[in-house]
Formats: sequence, C-alpha cells, structure tokens
Amino acid sequence: MDPIRNPYAPGAGQRPPELAGRSAQLAAFDVVLERVAHGRPERSIVLTGLRGVGKTVLLNALRSAAVRRGWGTGKLEARPDQGLRRPLSSALHQAVRELGHPDQDSVTHVLGVVRSFAERDAGTNAKLRDRWHPGIDAPSVRGRADSGDIEIDLVELFTDLGGLAADRGRGIAVFVDEMQDLGPDDVSALCAACHEISQSGLPVIVVGAGLPHLPAVLSAAKSYSERLFGYQRIDRLDRENADLALRVPAEAEEAAYDEEALAALYAATGGYPYFIQAYGKTVWDLAPRSPISAEDVAVAAPEAERELAVGFFGSRYERATPGEREYLHAMADERFEGIESVPTADVAGVLGKRPQSLSPARDALLKKGLIYSGERGRIAFTVPHFGAFLRSR
Repeated sequence: MDPIRNPYAPGAGQRPPELAGRSAQLAAFDVVLERVAHGRPERSIVLTGLRGVGKTVLLNALRSAAVRRGWGTGKLEARPDQGLRRPLSSALHQAVRELGHPDQDSVTHVLGVVRSFAERDAGTNAKLRDRWHPGIDAPSVRGRADSGDIEIDLVELFTDLGGLAADRGRGIAVFVDEMQDLGPDDVSALCAACHEISQSGLPVIVVGAGLPHLPAVLSAAKSYSERLFGYQRIDRLDRENADLALRVPAEAEEAAYDEEALAALYAATGGYPYFIQAYGKTVWDLAPRSPISAEDVAVAAPEAERELAVGFFGSRYERATPGEREYLHAMADERFEGIESVPTADVAGVLGKRPQSLSPARDALLKKGLIYSGERGRIAFTVPHFGAFLRSR
C-alpha cells in the first residue's frame, strides 16, 4: 500500500482517522453543553482510563464540540512539578478570547482578573524579574482573585468568568489533561470552584482526564467531589468498534481488510486505540495490496511491536531508575500474569524484601505515572500490556 496515503499516521494526541466507540460520550457531552448554557444544573466531567485508550483524543473531540457551540474553551496539561495558576490562566485567557463577548469593558475586566490570578503565582513580595507576565492585554484588577489563597481566588475567578459567559448566552469549558498530577491544594481549589459554580448555576464546567485513580484523588481533596463530577470510564474498544476504526480510514483510500486480518489485528491490539493505530499504520505500510490479509498482519506485527517497544513502552521504562525497574519487573512476574492489580506485599515477596523498604521506589513510580493504586495495598500498571513487555525483556 502507498505509505504516502497512510491514513493511520497522525501525531500523538491528535484525533485518529475514525473516532470509533465514543459516540455515547460525545452525545452525553452535547446534553451537558445544552443544559449548562440554559442555566440548568449539571456536573463537570471526569474521564478516566489507562494510557493508550484515547482519553486525550476524546478530550480534544469534546473541546471541538464546545467550540462548535460557540463556547469559550481552554486546555491545559497538569504536571507534578507545576502549580495551577500559570497554565490555567493561559487556558482561560484563550477561553475568554474565544467567547467573543461584544462588551469590551466587561472583557477587559475579566481578563484583568485572570491576570491578577496569574501574577499572584510569584507572591506579593516577589521581585519584578521573578514575576510572571501572562501576556494579557488588560490591567490587573486588584482585590479580585489575588488573595494568595488558591481556593478563594479560583472561586472568585470562575464566578467572574461565569458571569461573562452568562451575559453572552453561552459557556466556558476548561479541559484538564493528566488531572491526577495536580497538587493537593490545586485539586481542592478546583473542587471548591466547581461546587460554587454549580450552586450559582453559572455556565462554567471543567472536563478532566486522568488515570484510573483520579476519582480517589478528587475524593481525598473534597469529600463531596463525587457530587461535582460525572465520572466516565474510558476503556478499550469492543470488536465491532475496533474493526470500524480500521475499516473506515481504509475505505476512504479505496482499500479493505478481509475478516481474518481484522480478527488478527484485534487479537494483537486487544482493542486499545493506540495499539490499533500503531498496527494499522505498520500494516498499511507493508501490505502489498488490498484487501489486507491475515498474512500481511503477521508480516507487519514484528515491526509494529518494535515500534511500540521503543516509543510506547520503552520511553516510559527509560524514565525509571534501576531500583524502580526492579520493582516494575517484580510486578510483571509470571505468577501475576492476567491479574489486573497486585498486592504490594506480594511484590515485596518476589523481591525478598520488606514492603516498607520498597516504599520510595513505589512512590516514585506512582509520581511518574507508571503505576497507580486503585485501592489501598494494591498497585497496577498504567500502561496496558506493560507486564508482557517487561517479561519479554
């Protein structure tokens, strides 16, 4: 097949050729947008799932849906070593600009509040060279969202944003990827702001995406968080939608798969969207003609596996220190094969060490996002098939 016409090769995080299996989430989000825009109470949204299931892709698709409705939108990616003020201010600056409010005085005021919120990041006594300038063309509004208490400031900021959006008859949506990496104070503040906005009926929502333990992170910050968010678990695709994700792009290029090829690809990918795209790209490049056969899949599989071993699995494995890798290999021990989560005591048993002595390695891996803890005393890989990758090394 012609590699130049390969329909499976978008960059990371971009929407795939066919967003299969997510119609329910897209339809539900349209209802949320409609309800919020009409002042009806509605919860913000949290998407959770393993890496490779397409959370970021879906997040981008939801944002596009909000933009089509005329909403103001902004997106940020949380990082463990970064506070919320700066990236959120940049996202909200964009959201206000997208909203297109006709009253320039109102826009200038809200942008000034955003700027005050951002500049407070450095502290009131910071030297001029240490202050962050967010590039907002509006004077700071003193005494609004600049108290230094992130919870108070975020509630004030969201309230002003909601008022501006309500005047426009639309809404503002903030999209937060890797939401589990927010600091405890920032998570608590975000929950408090969502609660206040929900109580006041203002048209502002937060759409977060993160690893499976994100609901526990939110619950630890605010006990009422389960009432603030609608949780949606994003999982691998079933066979029908996995086939659709492969067939539709191929048909656009006047090509096809035979049934045996589709079955072989589902067996190889497990229905995970990232793997489907990786295998689809490699099979397309190496298959000599249409329809693509199971033999073509067998020929391409080793190359697809090599690319995943370097780009998807290997890049994460290389972030771990030797001690952390030892811990990962213990989690991937053959006795745990097929088990979704492993007791930390059993991992210690494989290594012949006391569980307490392994706490630094475990905590570092949790912080790096290579493992997660869905329940006390148990851990699991954040990356599907990572155990098999480690056993193959």
